[in-house]
Amino acid sequence: MNKNYQLKLIKEDFINCQKVLLAIGDETRQSILLVLMGTDCKNGLRVGEITQQTHLSRPAVSHHLRVLREAGIIIMRKEGTKNFYYIDVSTKISLLKNLINDIEKLIIETK
Repeated sequence: MNKNYQLKLIKEDFINCQKVLLAIGDETRQSILLVLMGTDCKNGLRVGEITQQTHLSRPAVSHHLRVLREAGIIIMRKEGTKNFYYIDVSTKISLLKNLINDIEKLIIETK
């Protein structure tokens, strides 16, 4: 594959990943993601449960969950008046795989 074409693909990958990279670059959001990944509950967690495990305030957790949702990293499921948050493999976090794979291809081919 042409090196310029590969660089164009990587540039597009970076553009597609900007919101994801900004969202996961924050240490507080990383701790929330770790809590969501570490739960045995397949249905997701509520804000109160995340608050207990991260020792953050409820408004702080809600704010960071909103950023993660807007970046397409987590999904919210409503059940009546309750909101459950979880990570799904079909979220935009999979865009990072494309970025890594394209960078890896370029590096391997230029060696």
